[in-house]
Amino acid sequence: MGGLPRAFWALWGGTVVNRLGTMVMPFTGVYLTQSRGLSVAAAGLVMGVFGVGSLLSQLVAGVLTDRIGRRATLSGGMLATAATMLALGYSSSLPAIVASMLMLGLVMDVYRPASAALVADLVSPEERPRAYGLLFWGINLGYAVGVTAGGWLASFGFLWLFWIDALSGVVFAVLVWRAVPETRPAARESGGGFGVVLRDRVMVGFTLVALGNALVYAQTYTMLPVAMTKVVGLSAGEFGVAMALNGILIVIVQPLVSGWLGRRDPARMFALGLSVMALGFAMTAFVESTLGLVVTIVVWTAGEVITAGIPGAVVATLAPPELRGRYSGLFGFSWSLAAMLAPLVGGPLLEVGSQALWFTIGGVGVLSAAGMLLLGPAIRQR
Repeated sequence: MGGLPRAFWALWGGTVVNRLGTMVMPFTGVYLTQSRGLSVAAAGLVMGVFGVGSLLSQLVAGVLTDRIGRRATLSGGMLATAATMLALGYSSSLPAIVASMLMLGLVMDVYRPASAALVADLVSPEERPRAYGLLFWGINLGYAVGVTAGGWLASFGFLWLFWIDALSGVVFAVLVWRAVPETRPAARESGGGFGVVLRDRVMVGFTLVALGNALVYAQTYTMLPVAMTKVVGLSAGEFGVAMALNGILIVIVQPLVSGWLGRRDPARMFALGLSVMALGFAMTAFVESTLGLVVTIVVWTAGEVITAGIPGAVVATLAPPELRGRYSGLFGFSWSLAAMLAPLVGGPLLEVGSQALWFTIGGVGVLSAAGMLLLGPAIRQR
C-alpha cells in the first residue's frame, strides 16, 4: 500500500466512511413496503425513478467535474446526497417519496466521476491500476460492514439508517474539502458537452465493453437471487451465506494482487477477467445446491478481482486531463444503464429457463472480452 500520495488516502478514507454509512439503498424495497406501506408494484416504480435519476447523474457529474472542479463536485454531491437522504427519510406521501428518490438518483453517485478524475490526477500512470484496485477494495470493505450494521439497526427503526447515511456523506464531503487539493487542469479550456468524448471511437468502444461487463455483474443483485431462491430452491439464508464469500474473497485477495495485475497489459488482463467472469456465470446454469453456487461465486469473483482496478486506469489513459470528468461520466453511464437493463433482459430469459439466462450472460462476457482484445492495440498506443 506504499508509494501513493497522502491526498489519495484521504479520498480512500472518505470513500470507506461513505460506504460504511451506505445503509439505506440495500433496504430500500423493505423500507418502502414495510415502513411506508407501498405495494410491491409501487415500490418497484419508485426504485425505477431512482434509476432514471442515476442514469442522468453520471453525464451531469462528468461535465461539472471538468467545469467547476473535482473537489467542488464531489463535496457538493455528498452534501446534496445527505440532505436528500433526510428528505426521503421524512417523506410520507407517494409524491414526496417519488420526488426524493428521483433527486437521490441524481445526486448520490455524482461523486464517482469526480473521484475517478481525482485518482487520475493524483496518481502516476504506473500506479493507477493499483490505486483504483485499492479504491474498489475499500468500497467493498465499507459496504460489507455497512450492510451488516444496517440490517441490525433497521430493527430499531429505519430513520436511523437515513441519519447515519447522511452523516457519512457529510464526513466524506468535509474530508475531501479539507485534505484533497483541487486538481482540475487550468491550462486548457474544458467547455462544451460530450461531443468530444463521443468522437473518441476508442472510448466509445471501451464504454460498450464496460456495458457488457456491467450487464454480467448486475445479475448478482438482480436475477441471481431470484434464480437461486425460486428456481433452484435455496433459502434466503443459504443464498446470503454463499454471497458473503464474494466480499470475503475480495477483501482478502484484492490488496495482494493489485500491484502484480497493475504491471500487466490492461487490455489483456481485462479480457482475461471478463472471460473468467463469463465462465463463472455460465456455470450457474448447472447449479443445484449451495455448494454448486459457492463454486461459481469463487470463479466469477476471481474474474472480478482481475478486472477491478483496470477500467479506471484505462479511462484515465484515454482521457485528456481537462476531460477526465466527462470520460469518467460516460464510463459511469454504462454501469447505470446496465443496472436498468439487467432485470429487463434477465427476467424474460429466466422465464425461458436457467440455461437460457446464464449461457446468454456468459456469451455477453465472452463478446466483451473479445471486444477488449480488439481495442488492445489502440489503448496501448495511447
